[in-house]
Amino acid sequence: MAQLTVRRVTDLVVLELKRRAVSNGRSAEAEHREILRQVLLGSEESFASKAARLRERLVSTVDSTEIIRADRDRDLGV
Repeated sequence: MAQLTVRRVTDLVVLELKRRAVSNGRSAEAEHREILRQVLLGSEESFASKAARLRERLVSTVDSTEIIRADRDRDLGV
């Protein structure tokens, strides 16, 4: 397996890499490998699970039932 050396990385980038690694329960080196893998090879996450994750983010807290009823009643002259 090959090794990579990355030079001239800002302190802020290194700090964020370490923070991300801690939050994902990995070493900074393992996190760096995972970031490279995801960016270059894509995520192992399936389309279905990505879609489900996006649908969760788009869930509305607005109940449109009353709005639809009011529009229907207005159109029917009720």
